[in-house]
Amino acid sequence: MGNIINASNVSLQWSDVLEMIYDSRIDAVGLNERVNSLATRSIKRESKLEALNMIVSMCDLTTLEGEDTEGKISQMVAKAIKPNPLDTSISSVAAVCVYPSLVSTAKEKVKNSNVNVAAVSSYFPSGQVPMESKLLDTKYAIDSGADEIDIVINRKAFLEGDFRKVFDEIVALKEVCQNVHLKTILEVGDLKTYENIRKASIISLAAGSDFIKTSTGKLSVGSSRQACYVMLKSVLDYEMLTGVKAGIKVAGGIRDAKDAIRYLVMINEEMGSEWLTPDLFRFGASSLLDDVLKQIKKLKTGAYQASYYFPRG
Repeated sequence: MGNIINASNVSLQWSDVLEMIYDSRIDAVGLNERVNSLATRSIKRESKLEALNMIVSMCDLTTLEGEDTEGKISQMVAKAIKPNPLDTSISSVAAVCVYPSLVSTAKEKVKNSNVNVAAVSSYFPSGQVPMESKLLDTKYAIDSGADEIDIVINRKAFLEGDFRKVFDEIVALKEVCQNVHLKTILEVGDLKTYENIRKASIISLAAGSDFIKTSTGKLSVGSSRQACYVMLKSVLDYEMLTGVKAGIKVAGGIRDAKDAIRYLVMINEEMGSEWLTPDLFRFGASSLLDDVLKQIKKLKTGAYQASYYFPRG
């Protein structure tokens, strides 16, 4: 490829991207202080119920196991559409996420609902296959009806310093996606440092990603508010440079409503309320949904409901 980059209808010089990549020094002490400060913010009871309902609408229910069956997908989709069948005031979730081979099943089940079907591709979670295979995997998912595609960056190339290869692969996958939403997973646990998370964020955004995502959820180190903070600052810097808004998805390790609310507070304080929408912020944490539903029940009735009360996904 040449030095002119055309991604997401934005033209950039590769030198501009390199400048942003190499200007990735981060004050870790200041970052941690800011994140910890935001975590102490409290919200009123009325605002808490609104936040919990918002979290439900931002969830991507996910099953990515070798034991996935059509029956399991049907159960998950039913929960995605009606998280609590006895409380119709609770919205459906944003999407269900499955392997490419189960996209057609999920697509059939979400019919006549507002739930999107996302598919992981590019040989999730490792991505360690030739580029031709990643493209075919992605095309198969899209041809099967996927509304959204979640890919993984080439961590091998990234950690070896071949940033242009990482960029070119995402561009090629974006071209296959066309108008299908592309979410690029950084796998922050593999990247190790805040500086690397910043670099990977900028590369992914410049290559045309609609969302950047923290983790596959397959590592012991998943999402963290610190990683999310680095990513949101990258998104804001990219918007300032190009005028393009991109979204953020946090996944891996977020299991309770209290933690999820901390993420919402951080997004609201640092990015503004316009990012508090499923179009720009998502949670990829299936176990989170049950706790959020319990907290909603508690706020409305004063009593907790057992987890088994809610339909299983």
